[in-house]
Amino acid sequence: MNTQLLTWRDRFERIRANKIFETVVIAIIIVSALLIGAKTYEETSRFHYWLLALDMAVTVFFLVEILIRMAAEKRLRDFFKQGWNVFDFLIVTASLIPVGESDMVLLARLLRIFRVLRLVSMIPELRMLMAALVKSIPRMGYVALLMFIIFYIYSAIGSFLFADVDDYLWGNIAVAMLTLFRIATFEDWTDIMYATQEDFSWSWLYYLTFIFLTAFIFLNMMIGIVLDVMQKESMAIELESGEGEAAEIQGLRGDVRELREQVTRLESLLIQQNEASSSRRLTDES
Repeated sequence: MNTQLLTWRDRFERIRANKIFETVVIAIIIVSALLIGAKTYEETSRFHYWLLALDMAVTVFFLVEILIRMAAEKRLRDFFKQGWNVFDFLIVTASLIPVGESDMVLLARLLRIFRVLRLVSMIPELRMLMAALVKSIPRMGYVALLMFIIFYIYSAIGSFLFADVDDYLWGNIAVAMLTLFRIATFEDWTDIMYATQEDFSWSWLYYLTFIFLTAFIFLNMMIGIVLDVMQKESMAIELESGEGEAAEIQGLRGDVRELREQVTRLESLLIQQNEASSSRRLTDES
């Protein structure tokens, strides 16, 4: 009985590792996304039953696929040790909620939208990008806090100086922060600047310094943080897979470490031989 189970598990593991199977899963995920988009058009209402049948077929395929991946594990709990596997399991389980004329129809449709996110778990490059984004959030938080301080200072100055020019844009500090956010996104910011320049000819300096800080410095800091984390994630993946420049460097370091250990052992042997020869010479002389 155990031999049969091992044979079936090996078969499931080969299916899971098969590139064709992974490609088919990715294609079905894309088809699922297209089905969700097709249902938003009124012209497809006449194909309602066909779309419903395709949706059921996609749901059954995802269920079979997740069962194959679970059966390929040596122990079932090993499947749930990986966060992406848990994510896929929750998405597939949520997709089993029937889409019918019931109170759960809206929830079921919303949950089916998240099946598109399974592309992230299936494609290693997307997983790397998502991991880099999540790991860079804490570091970006400090940059965001510094940006908030700059926004707060500039909005306070703007509300004090320009409230009489345009109360709608600079009436209080909250409204001024929204106006500065508009300026930071370059949405008709020159119209705002020209309006204040009629009363404050030097106000261009206010806008240019703010844009320089927010749009150039802080934005590049955000990009730099993400790129740094992505580089580290890429190196970690290369080390894990044993391929790429990082893996080669790691291998060279290992070879250098082994050579250093061999040289150290040779030096110790030479020292021992010299000591032994010295002791023999002293014995012969005596």
